[in-house]
Amino acid sequence: MALNPERRKLLEQIMPESMIVTRNWLVEQASLDKHAIDNLVKSEQLKLLWKGLYIRGKVQLSWQSMVYTLQAIMKTDFVIGGLTALDLKGFSHYLPNSKTEIVHLYGNDKLPLWLNELPENITFIRHTRNELFSGMEKKVSDKYTFSVFWKDGMDELQISCPEKACLEMLNEVPAKISLEHADQLIQGMTSLSPRTVQALLEACTNVKVKRLFLWFGSRHNYTWFSKLNTEHINLGSGNRVIAKGGKLDKTYKITVPKDFQT
Repeated sequence: MALNPERRKLLEQIMPESMIVTRNWLVEQASLDKHAIDNLVKSEQLKLLWKGLYIRGKVQLSWQSMVYTLQAIMKTDFVIGGLTALDLKGFSHYLPNSKTEIVHLYGNDKLPLWLNELPENITFIRHTRNELFSGMEKKVSDKYTFSVFWKDGMDELQISCPEKACLEMLNEVPAKISLEHADQLIQGMTSLSPRTVQALLEACTNVKVKRLFLWFGSRHNYTWFSKLNTEHINLGSGNRVIAKGGKLDKTYKITVPKDFQT
């Protein structure tokens, strides 16, 4: 079944080539019934990527297009965060050693199965808000996200602000990210907002991350660090081991490598 010219023009306008959409989206946005969608697949005007998931034109899967579908089409609560967000903002200094691209997503929804089944060289890692901000509602978390453009500046992706992305990244230290790598990343963060940092540290429920962040801020003696009121930040009690066999920093009660001088 071919679409009439007006319907075809509408579909092409709202669904650019390589855009991934759901069956529900086609029903709601393109006014196509299920029978019409099935016929469009049969006539190869649409391609079926996965059950209930469609694409038009050439199949070009990028992690950006897949996240766009999660955010704009499926309306999940996921935002790009951690290392991935820092990389998008130009803080990354390391080239990936693996051919597989790792994308860090933060939200409390479930990742759909197709996300890690369709691409061969992309792995999506889900993190919940509870890892750092136990009990933080999405509307509060949204205050610390902003939009970046991709694909010729047409579509927007939602990512964590640098301050929040930095805390998310530090949660991976030392298990997934070395202290040296984190130090390289934070060396470029000279212009963080002290107001945003203060609010996030007060809301953060992860003691290790808060102490590590403050230790790095003290280590590099940034202007934004001097404006923080640490008395309002709950740093818990007891020591935290970041580097086994390291030296205990008495101010923040974390063990760090002996060759890291504050």
